[in-house]
Amino acid sequence: MSYDELSQLGRASSAPASPGEAMLETVPYTRSDGPPAIVRFTCPEFTSLCPVTGQPDFAHIVIDYAPDARLVESKSLKLFLTSFRNHGAFHEDCTVMIARRVMEATKPLWLRIGGYWYPRGGIPIDVFWQSGSPPEGVFLPDQGVPPYRGRG
Repeated sequence: MSYDELSQLGRASSAPASPGEAMLETVPYTRSDGPPAIVRFTCPEFTSLCPVTGQPDFAHIVIDYAPDARLVESKSLKLFLTSFRNHGAFHEDCTVMIARRVMEATKPLWLRIGGYWYPRGGIPIDVFWQSGSPPEGVFLPDQGVPPYRGRG
């Protein structure tokens, strides 16, 4: 199988200036019989900017999805997530924007995201979104991020 159509994997790539400029690339996936696989991406050092103050916000992002015919290519996901470093948006907007872009790119059977945001003003904010009920019969592990108490 050739991956020549990918523009980032195996090539020098710089971080996009914004999430809108970032390209999420996918690769073909052949599902096997039985329950679908669950794929997990964890980004424990996600950063974005507060849209009001311009100060950095930090989160631990966990994406779980059940792929159908396409997988998100991990280098393009890394560059997409990095593009938020200069993006001003509230925690809720960032978390849901990530989920919707992965959904749009891969059209998975199911997706959930947990955005575990470190405290702003002394209050941690956790944001959760999922596309619906998980497929029947899948092994769905806990996202593994402890409730805030120094968070790891």
